[in-house]
Amino acid sequence: MRRKDFNKSKRRSGRGARAKSYPEVTGRVQMSREGFIYVIPESPEEADVFVRAAKTRNALNGDIVKVAVTQPGTESRRREGEVVQIVERSKKPFVGILHFVGNQAWVLMQSKSMPYDIEVDREAVAAAGGESGMKVAAVVDRWDRRDPSPVGHVVDVLGAPGANDTEMHAILAEFDLPYRFEKEVEDAADKISEKITSADMEGRRDFRDVFTFTIDPADAKDFDDALSFRKLPGGNFEVGVHIADVSWYVTPGTVVDKEAQARGTSVYLVDRTVPMLPEKLCNKLCSLRPHEDKLTFSAVFEMTPEAKVVKYWLGRTAICSDFRLDYAEAQNIIEAEVLTDSASLENMANAPQSQSETSAKEEQLREAIVVLNGMAAKLKQARFKAGAIDFDRPEMKVLVDEEGRPVDVYEKRSKEANWLIEEFMLLANRTVAEFVARKNKVFVYRVHGEPNPAKLEILRNFSKGFGYKMGESGDGKAAARSISKLLDKAMGKPEFSAFEDMALGSMANASYSTDNIGHYGLAFKYYTHFTSPIRRYPDLMVQRLLALYLGAPSPVPASVAEGQMALA
Repeated sequence: MRRKDFNKSKRRSGRGARAKSYPEVTGRVQMSREGFIYVIPESPEEADVFVRAAKTRNALNGDIVKVAVTQPGTESRRREGEVVQIVERSKKPFVGILHFVGNQAWVLMQSKSMPYDIEVDREAVAAAGGESGMKVAAVVDRWDRRDPSPVGHVVDVLGAPGANDTEMHAILAEFDLPYRFEKEVEDAADKISEKITSADMEGRRDFRDVFTFTIDPADAKDFDDALSFRKLPGGNFEVGVHIADVSWYVTPGTVVDKEAQARGTSVYLVDRTVPMLPEKLCNKLCSLRPHEDKLTFSAVFEMTPEAKVVKYWLGRTAICSDFRLDYAEAQNIIEAEVLTDSASLENMANAPQSQSETSAKEEQLREAIVVLNGMAAKLKQARFKAGAIDFDRPEMKVLVDEEGRPVDVYEKRSKEANWLIEEFMLLANRTVAEFVARKNKVFVYRVHGEPNPAKLEILRNFSKGFGYKMGESGDGKAAARSISKLLDKAMGKPEFSAFEDMALGSMANASYSTDNIGHYGLAFKYYTHFTSPIRRYPDLMVQRLLALYLGAPSPVPASVAEGQMALA
């Protein structure tokens, strides 16, 4: 009521931000539980504007508003202002508990960014299956000055509070993450043919007879990268990094593409994945499952036993994976070099074969894993020598039961099998980026700037208190060497975690950009993301641009592919 009276008095008196000439800023609202807001300007260089609860003009979290800056900021105080116009209401839902009172229905808020309950139409929400006490997601349609509270509608009935699916969906809804695909998107994906035709194979290199395998987490459902391996005359090796050719199936402008672009990435929760692409694509067509012909986009290298690249080739391919391994199975081969339990290898192949054929494949797998592991170690060593920083932090994993409830937490550390895959993915990403950069074409790079000197100085002084002498930062490479040496000396000691956290805090954020500044953390002059188009839209863009620059066969007219370049 105070808000309404305030607005009336301001209109009567003629006072307020409009009566004077104040600078105006447009930005997005970030709201507090107490009702005051911060307006985050569109320009990242501009400071936020604080707006008291009485001057928000009924703006809500996520709205785009225009605010008059009535008090300029100082070193010790934020800018302050008042909302003069709500430019656009947010379409993001708020999560709360549905409550019926007589003929009225309300969504009672539980959000830290929404202090007002939302009035909804009782008949409409009841028709959608909503019952009093259920958790729901609601969108605000309006909040006029004459309305005592915001008015909206329920977009989804999430279920009973406390149930695992309800709470997971509530989290996704609150962060505006989609937890299901619209039927139109699912139908469009389902219509994509699974059959590989002669037209699909035209212009591709056929690797289906080359020994190939995948290594992924044990619980993975999609396998979007594979390695092929064969010995060449003269002692070198051919190593193929094969990535699911998502760009062949997902063409620009289609409903599937628009949905993938809107999602941006897959999102991983404790008990589920919110995929970027429908199941038909990510778990079937573009999943490099064993003993199935698959279309891929590949980086193929001729390498010496010392892991030096002699030459490489980039282009569209087709493969047929021989084995599907998880990291533990690959690690067993690395640690033992020769497995005594041949049955476990037969399980990896996951298909009936003759005994002699299985035995030959097992030997190929053993040799490939051992040789590639040795080469990966040399690639990793070369990166660190060039100035890369190793932040190999353990990953905490949550074990859930069949109902999705957490039952245990355990520490998961990377081992050689993880590094094997990582190093060859890094090699492919770096090679693709360098290839395009040397053509001087527009591209999507993954960039990472140098660390903050002031924060490095704090780390230097902090570590000095523990008796460590950290080298001078100097240029970027010198800073990387100083950090690496400090962490090596502190490894296994109580202060190590503090040093590592502070070193990480000094790092710039990695980002996507068409302006290549290199990747500091990896010590690469050129770097991009090419290897996960199933779960990262920028990787899909990279595939499309690479195909365009290679003149590779395309499922769409060149004019459409060129249009994708503008998105970069």
